[in-house]
Amino acid sequence: MNTLKTFTCVLLLAAGNPAISQNIGVFDGSTDVGVPSSHKGTTNYDASSQVYELSGAGNNIWFGSDEFHYAWKKMKGDFILQARGSLLGKGTELHRKFGWMVRNGLDSSSATVAATVHGDGLTSLQYRKTAHADMEEIQSVVKAPDIIQLERKGTRYIMSVAHFGEPFTVVQVADVNLENEVYAGLFICSHNKDVVEKVKYNNVRIIVPAKENFVPYRDYIGSHIEVMDISNGHRQIVYSDKASLQAPNWTKDGKSLIYNSKGLLYRFDFEKKSPVVINTGVVKDNNNDHVLSFDGKMLGLSGSESGPLNSSFVYTVPSTGGIPKQITPLSPSYLHGWSPDEKYLLYTGRRNNDFDIYRIPAGGGKEEQLTNTPGLDDGSEYSPDGKYIYFNSTRSGTMQLWRMHADGSQPEQLTADEYNNWFPHVSPDGKWIVFLSFSKDVPPDAHPFYKQVYLRLMPVNGGKPKVIAYVYGGQATINTPSWSPDSRKIAFVSNSDGITP
Repeated sequence: MNTLKTFTCVLLLAAGNPAISQNIGVFDGSTDVGVPSSHKGTTNYDASSQVYELSGAGNNIWFGSDEFHYAWKKMKGDFILQARGSLLGKGTELHRKFGWMVRNGLDSSSATVAATVHGDGLTSLQYRKTAHADMEEIQSVVKAPDIIQLERKGTRYIMSVAHFGEPFTVVQVADVNLENEVYAGLFICSHNKDVVEKVKYNNVRIIVPAKENFVPYRDYIGSHIEVMDISNGHRQIVYSDKASLQAPNWTKDGKSLIYNSKGLLYRFDFEKKSPVVINTGVVKDNNNDHVLSFDGKMLGLSGSESGPLNSSFVYTVPSTGGIPKQITPLSPSYLHGWSPDEKYLLYTGRRNNDFDIYRIPAGGGKEEQLTNTPGLDDGSEYSPDGKYIYFNSTRSGTMQLWRMHADGSQPEQLTADEYNNWFPHVSPDGKWIVFLSFSKDVPPDAHPFYKQVYLRLMPVNGGKPKVIAYVYGGQATINTPSWSPDSRKIAFVSNSDGITP
C-alpha cells in the first residue's frame, strides 16, 4: 500500500559533511567542484515556494577541467531534468553560466554533459566524453532561454530550451558513454575565480520516465498534483504519490481538489494537505472524467459498477458524496461538462462505431447527438455563459480545438497547428482556454500516458497559443476542468517513476 503524503522535501543527510547542505529539496548534496575554499558556493532551498538559489565562483567549465558550484543527485538509467532559471544581478563576466549538468564524478576533470546558458545568451550542449579530455559543444540557435531541459536516453543526451511561452528547440549528442550511476544537478559558474555569482531556479523537476515496455492502463508510475499561477508560470507540487493520480478538478470554494486514483474519487484539502475518499456508492470503477456542476453542488462522473472492459456510464452524486444516479442508458459514455444552468450533461459516446458528443438532461432522459462528423469528437465543455461548447476533434485530420453553439450548430475551428490538441478548459471568467498538446508523433485520436507534452493557453475566441507548462504526463494530466474559481491558477498532474519531483 502506498503511503499518501504531501510534498515537503527536506532531506536528512549525513551530519558533519561540509559538502552537503541540510535542506536542499530534491538534491542529495551540494558542493564546489575545483573551486578554492575562499570562494565557497551555496545552495539554498525555500520549501514554501519550492525555489532554489545557488551561488558560486569558478574560473570556467571548459577545456579539460571545471570549476563551479553544484547541487546534485545520484541517478541511474534514463531521466529528464527540467527547470526554469535566471541569473541574478548584472554580473561581471559575459560567460558566467548556469544550467543542468550530468557527471561521472565530483572531480574537476570528470566526463560530463551540460545544458549551459551563458550570461551573454550563448546556449550550448557541452560534453566531455572521457575524463581530462577537452570539452566539446553544440550550440543552440536560441539565445538566453530560461526554460532548460536535459534528457538522458541511453548514451544520447538531448538539450531542449525555450523562452517561457515558446515550444522547445532541441539539440542532441549521441554516444556519450557516462556511467549508469551519475551525478545529475544544477550548477552555477562565475567564469572568474574571484567573483561569486547567483542563479535562481524554479519549476525544478527530476523525472524518471516510464519503462519502454510498460503496458498502458495496467502499469502506472508515480504522480504529482501541481498548481500553477497563470500570470507567471510558477508551479508548486502540492501532493505526491507513487500511484497514478488523475485529473484534478478544483472545487467552487477554492479550498480543495477532486481527483481520481485506482477507480475512486478523492477530495484533497489544501489546508489539511490530505485526501479523503468521496463516496460514490456502488460505482467503484470511476475514470478521470469527473466534473462539478457550475454551482458546485453536484458531481458528475463516468465509470461502472463492475462491468466489461471499456464499460462506462454517466452518473451524478452530491459533491459531498452519496448514492450515485445513473444518467446515460448506453455505454460507453464519458462525461465532460455541465451546462451553466445545471440542466444538461455533455459527454462523448460511442454509437454505431463512432465517437460523437451528446447531451442529456441532468436528471436523465433521452440523449441528443450534437456532432455527427466522422472521427473522434471529445472533451466537450460549456463556456460559462452557456453560449458555446468547446471540444476537440479529428475532423480536420489532426486533433484540433473547435467550438460550436450550444445546440451543436455552426462549428468553427480554433487551432490549426502541428500539435494534437486536447481538452479545452474555459476559465471561469470566460477569457481563456487552457489545453493539452501532444507532439505530432502521437496519433491524433490517442492521448497516451507518459509523454512530453505542453499545457498551452490562448484567448477564448482563438489566437496564438502560449506554452505555460512543459510537462511529463499526457492522459490524466488535465482531462477535467482544472481552473481555480478566480481564474488565476490551474491544477494538473505530472508524472515520474517514483515521486522525485
